Amino acid sequence: MPAKKSARKPAGKPARPDPIARLSRRLAWHQVMYDPEREPRNASRWLKPLQSWQAQRLQRSFGGFLGDPVRRPAAQFFLTDLYGERDFSQRDADIARVIPMMQKLLPAALLKTVADGIELAVLTHALDLRMVEALQALGGRRRSIDADLYARAYREVGHRRLRARQISLIDEVGHGLWSALRMHGVGALLKISRMPARAMGFGELQGFLERGFEAFGKLGDAEPFLAEIRDNESRVMQRLFAADPDPFRMS
Repeated sequence: MPAKKSARKPAGKPARPDPIARLSRRLAWHQVMYDPEREPRNASRWLKPLQSWQAQRLQRSFGGFLGDPVRRPAAQFFLTDLYGERDFSQRDADIARVIPMMQKLLPAALLKTVADGIELAVLTHALDLRMVEALQALGGRRRSIDADLYARAYREVGHRRLRARQISLIDEVGHGLWSALRMHGVGALLKISRMPARAMGFGELQGFLERGFEAFGKLGDAEPFLAEIRDNESRVMQRLFAADPDPFRMS
């Protein structure tokens, strides 16, 4: 008797990633990283000085953008909403509360950008927590950070792949917001939802999206701006890992 042929399902298109599931995973990671009981490094005396030092370094690196009226709003958005010293926990708590509603209201591409923004914030915080360990070991009784101590701690932590991912996420969030500007109806949706968002208690998320749209709307073509950030930050990363004596120079 001939063997039965196994039935094969017709090949179809690969399943699209679920943006809500991706958001949920990143919010769960966020809860772990910011929980003071599960993550005692949040209480380190080095954390605030580290974040302040990094914010000042970025401010200097973005000096050329901040002096350009066209690029200034986008640069300020990066410094305050994506990669700066600001506490993003309220924004991300807002997102956790409205996940079911978001899938109905926002296009998948914009949800991906929100997820990328959360991943960037949490990855940055996770790397900062590793940095405070290294600063504790290398800094001794010192109370301040300088470029040499920072560079030594950076190399002690390592994780070149995650540092590269951090830079990639900056680029992806920027491109996501820029692309969303050209989606029909997204800008109008944000305007309509402003008052309900504040009334329902997720004004931080609404503000993040509105500030991003306004900043990139003034920028025009975002690609040169984003490419310059990506290239500059990649050079800084490479110099830090190579123990360059002047890793933060602007060239």
